[in-house]
Amino acid sequence: MSGFLRFTQLIQKTFALWVIFFAGIALLAPEMFVWLKAYIPWLLGIVMLGMGMTMTLDDFKGVLQSPKAVFIGVVAQFFVMPGLAFVLCKLMNLPSEIAIGVILVGCCPGGTASNVITYMAKGNTALSVACTSVSTLLAPLLTPAIFYLLASQWIEINAGSMFISILQVVLFPIVLGLIIRTLLKSKAESYIQVMPLVSVVAIVAIVAAIMAGSKIQILESGLLILGVVALHNGLGYLLGFWVSRFFKLPYADAKAVAIEVGMQNSGLGVALAATHFAASPLTALPSAIFSLWHNISGPALATYWASKAQSEAIPKTSHEPN
Repeated sequence: MSGFLRFTQLIQKTFALWVIFFAGIALLAPEMFVWLKAYIPWLLGIVMLGMGMTMTLDDFKGVLQSPKAVFIGVVAQFFVMPGLAFVLCKLMNLPSEIAIGVILVGCCPGGTASNVITYMAKGNTALSVACTSVSTLLAPLLTPAIFYLLASQWIEINAGSMFISILQVVLFPIVLGLIIRTLLKSKAESYIQVMPLVSVVAIVAIVAAIMAGSKIQILESGLLILGVVALHNGLGYLLGFWVSRFFKLPYADAKAVAIEVGMQNSGLGVALAATHFAASPLTALPSAIFSLWHNISGPALATYWASKAQSEAIPKTSHEPN
């Protein structure tokens, strides 16, 4: 089993490379992956089931232990990213289909990958897990409401239908995962060890499906969307960090909030776009490209912060002569 765990960890560490690799194949041979579009909600449900199986009551104790930090993290998540998305769409005068997609991914809760990236960055991992858990549980209410508020000027939005979709592909699988872990107890541990690999495969399949189904749109608008997504993601990290420091959170907490704010549950954005805006293929592209991009920028930021923490941990006396 240890060999399998090492393989799973290797796949997780090279996650961004797999996303890029299969996205490239999907563009070259779209017929291999386009059929997966019909299964995107199911694939996201599998990812959320895995998240539910890894969650425990201790994750929510972090809310009680650091209520101020969790509150700041969650509020920043649902204000900074949707607000940034709206401002970018207005400033850059984006076409309506792209604008809707950018705002949609901005309104999604924090991504599950943020917990791993926070750990790599030497941030407060417990805080990251707590923020992800709370923002995900609030998503059925806040994501449709904020999206309706910001994007209804571009398109007619059925917030109630979106609420039901998020319940089905996010909240229900998470609750099911929690129940499975509670009932199976120690037996569930073996399943939990497999879930990260399953989640990677599911997210790669989601991105490949969207890339395959949107080849023409990517060739026409791919660079524009990548630019907007990179700016959205980078400003999310920056503002998340600044907000945390403004409210005097410790440095480790500020890193956790910055990563939590900048990294979205882009899989949810893809699933919602595929379900509610199927007639507009471009709408799902910002979420798909966000999934690719933040799995490049996140590890890069984590590497910077980890190296900075390591250099600061070296005693000054080690540089002094004996």
